[in-house]
Amino acid sequence: MNQPTKFSVLDLPVHLLDDYSSYLIERLHQQQGTHVVTLNAEMVMLAERNSSVSEVIQNADLVIPDGAGIIIYLRWRGKKQQRSPGIELAESLLQELGKLGDNCPICFYGGQPGVAEKAAKVWAEKVPGISIITSHGYLSPEEQEQWKITLQVKQPQLILVGLGVPRQEFWISANRSFCPQAIWIGVGGSFDIWSGTKSRAPALLRDNHLEWLYRLYQEPWRWRRMLVLPQFFFRSLFP
Repeated sequence: MNQPTKFSVLDLPVHLLDDYSSYLIERLHQQQGTHVVTLNAEMVMLAERNSSVSEVIQNADLVIPDGAGIIIYLRWRGKKQQRSPGIELAESLLQELGKLGDNCPICFYGGQPGVAEKAAKVWAEKVPGISIITSHGYLSPEEQEQWKITLQVKQPQLILVGLGVPRQEFWISANRSFCPQAIWIGVGGSFDIWSGTKSRAPALLRDNHLEWLYRLYQEPWRWRRMLVLPQFFFRSLFP
């Protein structure tokens, strides 16, 4: 199994690899639990302000370059790494692991009520036999405890958590011991896209590192969060 090369982006780790999906599947076969963080510029700047976010990223088993800003940072330093969006990594794993059905149960956790369930139905049409358990992300404390028991009993092998950054990263870090051999990935709004609730940016924008602009168009309230992007590029030039 090829091992990723570790690089630093403003003191945060990024693991460079050609094929993250195959690497994770191999780790799963070897019963090596893996917390995957999908790093972007916004998360880097959040980590600079919040030591708890930084700690979670530092302790993750695999940090992949999700955002365009991370790729640009790497290229400025001679690293020709391809961007690996978390949603595409998750889709690749669902295609491969979903074929194993009940032998490889999968979990969708997060989103508005009904969204993860609808996303699971969409995947059931794409990959017949796939085994997915779901829960929305608005559980009461009592429901949360019951959900953790469900995870312990079912032992899903791929757990996708869509609670938004950094809540999903904190939740994974605090609860991954319930399924210690699983792959855990924070997938943000992927359930919304798979369910058809929202659409992903057109390929032209994705290929030109402008997916963030499409997200801003869909969710104008994000404009305050986007203000960190110039800060990130300034820090990239003058670390």
